[in-house]
Amino acid sequence: MTGCENTGCERSVSDLLSCCQSVDLTSLNTLRLPCQAERYVVPKTLNALQYVVREAVDKRWRITLLGGGSNVLLPTALKGIAIRPGIQQWWLESRGESVVAYVGAGVNWHSLVMTLAARGLWGIENLALIPGDCGAAPVQNIGAYGVELKDVIEGVQIVELASGKVRWLSTDDCQFGYRDSIFKKALADKVVITQLALRLSKKPQPRLGYGDLAARVSASSSCLAVAQAVCAIRREKLPDPNMLANAGSFFKNPLVSSEQLSRLLQAHPNMPYFPQVDGKSKLAAGWLIDQCGLKGARQGAFGVHTQQALVLVHFGGGDRPELLQFAEYIVRKVYGQFGVELEPEPRLIQA
Repeated sequence: MTGCENTGCERSVSDLLSCCQSVDLTSLNTLRLPCQAERYVVPKTLNALQYVVREAVDKRWRITLLGGGSNVLLPTALKGIAIRPGIQQWWLESRGESVVAYVGAGVNWHSLVMTLAARGLWGIENLALIPGDCGAAPVQNIGAYGVELKDVIEGVQIVELASGKVRWLSTDDCQFGYRDSIFKKALADKVVITQLALRLSKKPQPRLGYGDLAARVSASSSCLAVAQAVCAIRREKLPDPNMLANAGSFFKNPLVSSEQLSRLLQAHPNMPYFPQVDGKSKLAAGWLIDQCGLKGARQGAFGVHTQQALVLVHFGGGDRPELLQFAEYIVRKVYGQFGVELEPEPRLIQA
C-alpha cells in the first residue's frame, strides 16, 4: 500500500485506518532502507492534519513525522502512525523591496527554489537541489554555499501534537544553529511544521563566497543563473538518489576550537577550514574522510561515494544496523587520524 492521502476530515476513523495500515516506506526514503510502517498518512490540508493528530493522540499511537525521506534513517519496523504533511498551497506577499513567501509543508523544496529564482526573488538560490519537503527544512536548518535557512526564514507555523493548536514561531523561537533547531531539541516529537514564511528580496543579493560557485557566476548574474550553477555543481559531486540510494551529506562538518585548529594545521597545513563568527572553525568532513583513504570504500551493501566522501550510498540489500555499523567504522577512522569526532547528519527514527 502507498498510504492514505487525506483531503479532508470527512472519513470515519475506520475508513482512515483501513487505507493507511501496513505501509512499505522503503521507496519513501532516499537511502531505500527497508521499513514497514504500522500506519502512514499524508494529510493535505491543515484541518485534515489536525484531525489525524487528534485521532492519533486519542488512541495513544506513537506519532512519527516524516518529510520527503531525504534526511532520515528509518527502522525496519515503525510502530504507531507516520505522518507526512502534504499541504501544497503557497503564495507571495509583496512588502516594498521584499517579498514574503508563505509555503505549505508539503511543497517540494527544490521546485520552490527554482520557481522563485525564475521570478528573480533572491534569498534561497544557493539552496537549490537540496531534496525533501519544505516542512523538513527548518528541522535541519538546511544550508549550502554560505547560506542557511535561518538567513531567510521569518516564521514557522506549527501544530502542537498534544493540543492540536496552531501557532507561529519567530526566527528566534526556532533557535537555529548549524544543522540544528528547536525542532531537534525542546520541540522534538511535540509539534508538526505546517507552513513556512520566507523573506526574499527583489534586489540582487548574490552570495558567492564559495570558490567553486564564484568561478561559475559573477555578481551580475541573475538569481536563476546562480541557482542553475549550484545545481550543476551539486550534480557533479553528489549522486542522484533516484539512481543510487543516498541521504546526501551523511556527516556534519565538525566545529573545532581555535586551539584544536592550530594543532591540526601544524600536522596538516593543507587542511581546509572555514572560520565562524563565534571563533570556532568548521572543517570539511568529506576531506577528513578522504584523507583516511575511505573515498570509494565499501562494506557490504554500503559504501562511500567515489566522488564525494561525505556521502554514504546504499547499493541495495542492506538495512539500518548495517549502515550504522559502517558509519561507526568511518567515525573511528577519522577520530584515530585527526582526533575529530564526526556526527551523523540524518535523523535517526526510533523503532
